[in-house]
Amino acid sequence: MKEEARIAELVIITGMSGAGKTIAVQSLEDLGFFCVDNLPPALIPKFAELIEQSSGKIGKVALVIDLRGREFFTSLSESLRFLKDNHTINYEILFLESKDSILVQRYKESRRRHPLAPEGLPLDGIELERKLLEELKGLATQVIDTSDIKPNKLKELIVSRFNNRQASGITINLTSFGFKYGVPIDADLIFDVRFLPNPHYIEHLRPRTGMDEEVYDYVMKWSETQIFLTKLLDMLNFLIPQYNKEGKSQVVIGIGCTGGKHRSVAIAEFLGKRLETRESETVRVSHRDSDRD
Repeated sequence: MKEEARIAELVIITGMSGAGKTIAVQSLEDLGFFCVDNLPPALIPKFAELIEQSSGKIGKVALVIDLRGREFFTSLSESLRFLKDNHTINYEILFLESKDSILVQRYKESRRRHPLAPEGLPLDGIELERKLLEELKGLATQVIDTSDIKPNKLKELIVSRFNNRQASGITINLTSFGFKYGVPIDADLIFDVRFLPNPHYIEHLRPRTGMDEEVYDYVMKWSETQIFLTKLLDMLNFLIPQYNKEGKSQVVIGIGCTGGKHRSVAIAEFLGKRLETRESETVRVSHRDSDRD
């Protein structure tokens, strides 16, 4: 095995058909990644060799891989093992997920046939594909559920997670959300702030969000808010270095309230400001449901 530091960055994009892989690779391309669509897994080692021979000219690469059978998964596993043992490339797997009902709806809207059920119903192909990808999903370093994410929001999310990352540090992604719209499945940590006083019941605050100063101040003024934040920061100050020590490139922290518009947004904004003071970490804040009615 080579002793050099891993210098190149390789992102393997995979997941359910219709879950947003095209948007993901376009987003990475906008960030300067060299992108290849539908590369056979067996060619990954050869591609890695070309990257290393480029003498740093190709430093960020994204590969879209669609697995259509067990033999593809076996080939991918062998290729990734070969990369780890023989190349100076740091890779991760981005897996895009979505609910069956959403995928069926997307196929109907696009009038496309599912690649695994060209003559059958979309749901038949979706169920088969989900079964084939189950093991690969377990190997993924990032899983993003796009069920409730619009294309422009998905692009923002991809950009925020992969833009200007430092290999030696850890990226902290703070995401506010509403429990009524579902829990983000890609979160490593989830914190529920529904116990805090709710600005929704203040008529003039209801249409605003936690990014507005008046709403932010309302959420922050309570003693229980301050006690909670003190304890939460103490926990994160312990946990984040442990994640970094274990080699994780990023941690996704979900902050949830009922609708994802007021309390969770304000708390995520506060945490973003406090955590971004660390020089060894990159902090990004996003609000999944703040623009919902």
